[in-house]
Amino acid sequence: MAKGKRVDVWFGDEARVGQQNTLTRQWAPQGSRPTALKDLRFSSAYIFGAVCPAQNKGAAIIMSSCDTEAMNFHLQEISFHVPEDAHAVLLMDGAAWHKSKGLIFPHNITPIIIPAYSPELNPAECIWHYMRSHWLSTRIFQDLNAVIEACVDSWLRFIKDPKLIGSVCRAEWAPAPTRIG
Repeated sequence: MAKGKRVDVWFGDEARVGQQNTLTRQWAPQGSRPTALKDLRFSSAYIFGAVCPAQNKGAAIIMSSCDTEAMNFHLQEISFHVPEDAHAVLLMDGAAWHKSKGLIFPHNITPIIIPAYSPELNPAECIWHYMRSHWLSTRIFQDLNAVIEACVDSWLRFIKDPKLIGSVCRAEWAPAPTRIG
């Protein structure tokens, strides 16, 4: 199993992005009330993302549903990004699809479910805040394809900057990579 391999701590989470997008703070002259566009349509997609801040790596998929099948695809994507000499410990919240009996964990990933109502233990939550505040908020998406394209673009912009991954997602309490055995 993981004997003799480096253990990398990964943080995983999901976010819904859609036509009914979030509004964020924006700069405006003092005393003014800036306007922002708001869409009332319902198309949305889900970003399944995971990062390993110690290795400045990430893995994500964009899906139109948030369920066990989508999570299995996400686990395969994370597994692909775990080096041969490493084993991933994946911290996730207690969403139903994270605890489903239908989940198939690859040989190089061990799940850890964090306690309920403790998003502060999962730095992946910060990814969504960053992506929304920088690239996804206050936008009107034409259709589901536009939502998916925006999700892909935002993830690629986030993941291509290793310093950004570390600054947004590093957890002081997460240990540096070590070897088992």
